[in-house]
Amino acid sequence: MNSSAETASSHDKKLFIGCFIALVATAFGFIARALTAAEWGPEFGLSETQVGEILGAGLWPFSISIIVFSLIIDKVGYRSAMLFGLFCHTVSTIVIVAADSYEMMYLGTFILALGCGTVEAYINPLVATMFNKDKTRWLNMLHAGWPGGLVLGGIIALLMGPEIHWKLKISLIMIPTAIYAFMLWDKTFPEQERVAAGVSYQDMLKEVGGVGALIISALVFMEVGRVFAWSLTLVIALIAAATIAYSLVSRSVGRPLFIFFLLIMMPLATTELGVDSWITSLMSSSMEEMGIAAGWVLVYTSAIMTVLRLFAGPLVHRFSPLGLLAICSLIAASGLVLLSGASGAVAILVAATLYGIGKSFFWPTTLGIVAEQFPRGGALTLNTVAGVGMLAVGIVGSPILGGLQDSSLDRELAAKAPALHAQVVIDEKVSITGSYKAVNTEALAAAGPEAQAVVAAVQGSARKQALSSVAILPLFMFACYVLLMLWFRGRGGYKPVDISTTF
Repeated sequence: MNSSAETASSHDKKLFIGCFIALVATAFGFIARALTAAEWGPEFGLSETQVGEILGAGLWPFSISIIVFSLIIDKVGYRSAMLFGLFCHTVSTIVIVAADSYEMMYLGTFILALGCGTVEAYINPLVATMFNKDKTRWLNMLHAGWPGGLVLGGIIALLMGPEIHWKLKISLIMIPTAIYAFMLWDKTFPEQERVAAGVSYQDMLKEVGGVGALIISALVFMEVGRVFAWSLTLVIALIAAATIAYSLVSRSVGRPLFIFFLLIMMPLATTELGVDSWITSLMSSSMEEMGIAAGWVLVYTSAIMTVLRLFAGPLVHRFSPLGLLAICSLIAASGLVLLSGASGAVAILVAATLYGIGKSFFWPTTLGIVAEQFPRGGALTLNTVAGVGMLAVGIVGSPILGGLQDSSLDRELAAKAPALHAQVVIDEKVSITGSYKAVNTEALAAAGPEAQAVVAAVQGSARKQALSSVAILPLFMFACYVLLMLWFRGRGGYKPVDISTTF
């Protein structure tokens, strides 16, 4: 196995680059949705929360494929996972481009998320195996492909201009998809670190344990139950059955430290991906005042992430992984608060810079810590953390951000223009945030330009309030990282675990 770029073979370097571009493809799908989400509502007659549900469908199914493949990937092989991910990327693009309703948009986005989860199911353990002596650094470098894809895909989509239909922008996904298919098609994938070390399958399952299974199954069946309108009794029964079955097979409740990281991933993923999903809409009013497309905020913060992740090594060694995460949590919270009140070009630039720096290391550094602390969990522990993050932001994060906007719009418009509110806020809907009233797009269109201007102004205020509300999440994360630093200090300091260490 290789521990540095200098000792990596030419084949392994090409394998790493192929994995990098596969992650770029997943980012193209994300940025294309983020930049075009504002166009779905008018075209299909959707509320903000329904748009949030579609955005969520682009995230939470990720967890299904990443967790399922993590359980079987050592049996079916990395190549099978690569082929399935390729299939999903291709089919999902076709479905979304052909969509003519909420249902088709949801289905296409769902399939796309399955493909994205499959990609991470093999690239994360693959890179952790190839560079097993410096996992956090190399996982940060690998995940520079995500913001790098956001930058490249975002620039292409933005330069296409608003006159180009959003479906053509979605089709950009196929460019990096074709490239990574070509690069990985004939490559030989190495044996995973856990398998090579002789750690048994059951020992891998023990790391997650029954408590981990409870968290994962609860999130999965809650959302699947919502989509298919299952009864609460059925959902609870499925959660209980999955948890009991996993507990009996693994014979473990799970590692407490690992469970703690699972819980932290929920606010972490919402802070990064939940806000990124909505940021184009959230910042639209402020950016439009300056004649600049709001999508450039996401492109700019992603460019910051790309550079920082590529050069994460010195920072990780200087501050330690947990120290770096604690610092970034405070920076991200500051950036979100400033973004919520920013109105001028300089203010938005400063706030976006802080937010971009703060969110840069969250995801890959957490993966690095899990890979270093739970190597016996192999692909399962590494990818389960990512899966729970996607589940949380897809099921809770994105819809809540949408719900916050709808609720705020309902409340503020009722206070400022009660007659207009009674005329246009007439759609009764239900989401994870509870029942709410949303703007009826047809009623708003019939209300005339002046009414539309009033609603647009209130929407801008509601979107900013959503950003300030979510800033509490990185502050909570900061407290968690401080506790972890103190815990590790009491055990002699943070250091990677040798895979030969017994459970």
